[in-house]
Amino acid sequence: MADEKNPQSPPQIQIQLDEQTAQGAYTNLVMLNHSENEFVFDFAFLQPGQPLAKVRARILSSPRHTKRLLRALQQNVERYEQRFGEISLNDEHFMH
Repeated sequence: MADEKNPQSPPQIQIQLDEQTAQGAYTNLVMLNHSENEFVFDFAFLQPGQPLAKVRARILSSPRHTKRLLRALQQNVERYEQRFGEISLNDEHFMH
């Protein structure tokens, strides 16, 4: 429902979350691919010392939405680091 004070404001979004989805899935690896029309994120869990990562979720996204996600992630990481300190990266396991 739009804000009555500002009829141009976007409607407030409510999300539905079933119990299984609410439990979440821990991932420590994301593989990213794209075509002209979409980005594909494969969120996976890689056990230490094991060469096989199990994909726990695949998310498909439009280029426009992916860019919005990138901005939102950047803003949230900046807020996190302001509150808790810099997140250090160990790039030895970085995959392209």
